[in-house]
Amino acid sequence: MSGRINLLAPEVRANPYVVYAELRRHAPVCQVDPGGYWVITRHDDVVAAFKNPQLFSSTGMGMATKPAWLGHNPFSDSMIGQDPPQHTRLRNLVNRAFGPPVLARLEGRVRHYAEAIVSRIPEGREVDFVDAFTLPLPASVIGELLGLEPSLHARCKRWADDLTSITANPQDEKRREEIRAAVRETEAEMAKVLALRRREPREDLVTDLLQARVDGQSLSDAELMSFMFLLLVAGLETTIHLLGHSVRVLMDRPDVLARLRADRSLLPRFIEEVLRYEPPVQAMGRLTTAEAELSGVRIPAGAKVMLLIGSANHDDTRFPGADRFDMDREGVNNLPFGHGIHFCLGAPLARLEARLGLEALLSRFERLTPAGPLEWNHSFTVRGPRRLPVIAHGSA
Repeated sequence: MSGRINLLAPEVRANPYVVYAELRRHAPVCQVDPGGYWVITRHDDVVAAFKNPQLFSSTGMGMATKPAWLGHNPFSDSMIGQDPPQHTRLRNLVNRAFGPPVLARLEGRVRHYAEAIVSRIPEGREVDFVDAFTLPLPASVIGELLGLEPSLHARCKRWADDLTSITANPQDEKRREEIRAAVRETEAEMAKVLALRRREPREDLVTDLLQARVDGQSLSDAELMSFMFLLLVAGLETTIHLLGHSVRVLMDRPDVLARLRADRSLLPRFIEEVLRYEPPVQAMGRLTTAEAELSGVRIPAGAKVMLLIGSANHDDTRFPGADRFDMDREGVNNLPFGHGIHFCLGAPLARLEARLGLEALLSRFERLTPAGPLEWNHSFTVRGPRRLPVIAHGSA
């Protein structure tokens, strides 16, 4: 291969897996545009990097979300951009407020949101499924988790879009100012919620975070804000794109849709294969603390690295016939949610939302057909449709 690949070029965004395959074969560790990031593409190399946080530091994720033009961004100081022991302390504190009791408390609400949202989708005419389905469900859930007023739930998506666009490093000053404004607006709304919960505690996640203690220590104000930023972006973007990719698979494979309608117990297997086949999180940033060598290639110390989860999940050495969607695959694959100490705390919530959302969709519609070209989002780290025209047919 000659010249640097631009991973944000429109044709690559539309189907990155062809490019990933070429990189795995001919340049498994190399520099790409934009930004000159070093990318790691093979499954075993990606796992090795995840397992070695001493060499591949998570501060690279913080750097990717804190370019010089941005100014203040609480998201970049969150635990996703920290190494032990800071990361360990933060994760232990947040774990107490994000465990199974929270999911049990939420399941009924998620089902209610899913059924109400699906009931509003019109039959037999073109609908943008991002606006009608994949956005409203996670926005409602994350908005409720963050304690935001329902009128602000729809605004969550714009905030998340702007925050994930930071890694694309836009050169247009107007776009940069939109992102800076989104940071200020998000922080102001989060600060209101934190102040209110301090005065009036409730049985919710924000109150749990405020009250969390490990060895007598609590979260600082800055740490609380950083986690709420992280929850907004990770919780919203991952689930929106998981639902979007699920709808695309069901449109392309009517036989799979019919099989799931006949047996809802297969939905967890379907969701796991969607996560492998079309992982919403395509890359995670790291920073080398010393020179590193993978697949015979030396990466210099202090290099910005992207672990290409999307490529690792299509590596035939780990997943035979990796470019084939097969919900009967055996084995566990947790790479879509990271690996090791940074495995995503929100993975069970994303799976719950996807399962209940798809259950509601399958109960109402017999067939989904594409109604026009989709549009892709513009981010190095997450990939999914930002516009998804669909016609939904028939009802049970």
